[in-house]
Amino acid sequence: MAVVALGLLLALGWVATQSGPLAPIPVTVTPVVRKDVAPTLFGIGTVEARRAYLIGPTAAGRVRRVLVDVGDTVTAGQLLAEMEPVDLDTRVTATAAAVERGRSAVATADAQVRDVRSRHSFAATEARRAEALGAAGVTSQSTVDAARQAEQSAAAQLSAAEATLVSARRDVARLEADTGGAQQQRSNLRLLAPVDGVVTARDAEPGSTVVAGQAVLKLEDPRSVWISVRLDQVRSAGLRAGLSARITRRADPLGQEAGTVVRVEPISDAVTEERIAKVAFDRPPTGVSSGEMAEVTLALPVVKDAVVVPNASLRHRGIQQGVWRYADGQLGFVPVTTGAEGLDGTVQVLEGLQVGDQVVVYSERDLDAGSRVKVVTALRGSAP
Repeated sequence: MAVVALGLLLALGWVATQSGPLAPIPVTVTPVVRKDVAPTLFGIGTVEARRAYLIGPTAAGRVRRVLVDVGDTVTAGQLLAEMEPVDLDTRVTATAAAVERGRSAVATADAQVRDVRSRHSFAATEARRAEALGAAGVTSQSTVDAARQAEQSAAAQLSAAEATLVSARRDVARLEADTGGAQQQRSNLRLLAPVDGVVTARDAEPGSTVVAGQAVLKLEDPRSVWISVRLDQVRSAGLRAGLSARITRRADPLGQEAGTVVRVEPISDAVTEERIAKVAFDRPPTGVSSGEMAEVTLALPVVKDAVVVPNASLRHRGIQQGVWRYADGQLGFVPVTTGAEGLDGTVQVLEGLQVGDQVVVYSERDLDAGSRVKVVTALRGSAP
């Protein structure tokens, strides 16, 4: 019985140390190596138009007619809507008549100037003749003075006629400006498309009253669509204009479009701790619409010959990040500083490890510094 009891006790100890709670924890390890890392950035953004236009009047008024609807494709210069002219047609007619009347006044003043200039020329000739005769003693001094007075009077009349002509011309210029302003206001009542585009909103209907600057229609240039994408600030090192991107729209989850980072916004979101970048399609896809969501993956510059470990080997103890290093059958937690991460699951190690170190990738249970481990090629239940 003693022998049997001893055998059972030994069997129980062997089971406890080999497959029970005291058994070594199976782990998989991998060496630290050097390889190139192709880091990426992932973000979610919204499709929007780079160039969008709000079409509306420059003065308050009532909408007379709207000729297009949402979704219509328009061309530059096409009439989209028109406002009620109210009294603008009457003002244009009145100012045009005033311009004609002013031009008649200019013609009259010009004729008066020519007449007075002719009389002034004649008076000047008579004055010179009288002065010559007076100097020769042929005529009296009073005759000479009268001729000079006639010349001075004609000169004064000429100055007055020229001033009247200048005033008449200025009146015509003012009236022409008023007419041009009224005609410009009248033309502003015709709301034209500034560029080729697509109507995305119709905010007013015929009979509605709108104020100056209020949009009647919204127009977008479909060739200018891009994605405003938000990216984590912590992982955004290397973000710059010119990076290539892969875009997956929520409306087409199976398709991918190529894109390029056009601009990185100089102001980040301090609340969400994100940077904002604008990503343009290399070839704008058909059927894309403003406001739809898209997933964007950016390819950052490749880090050459980096010290790397699998991302799955990283562990956290409190706020400290590190890996379990396996050496001489013992475990040790080594804090590490990481850098770029690749899509293949590798992460760059900047400090803490050397090439050739063995690190734990997977384990069946949580580890600590006193854990007994057994290195295996694969854990039970995992894919071969």
